[in-house]
Amino acid sequence: MTMTLERIFTILSGLLLLIALVLLWRNNLSVAFVIAALGVVAWFLSYRAQLRAKIAAADAPIERNDEIDED
Repeated sequence: MTMTLERIFTILSGLLLLIALVLLWRNNLSVAFVIAALGVVAWFLSYRAQLRAKIAAADAPIERNDEIDED
């Protein structure tokens, strides 16, 4: 699930930054800034999803070892 979220946010950020580049080229600065800011937010959400997946994967073996020790 998190891999798909990460991929969706990465693609969304790329598309938004491309749109911002086109708007900047057409001299529509205020809209280009807003779209670029949304692209950066999407990139941070992608990075957040990636970190959450890494943390969950790192915590999983620790929980399994705790369960084994209790038996």
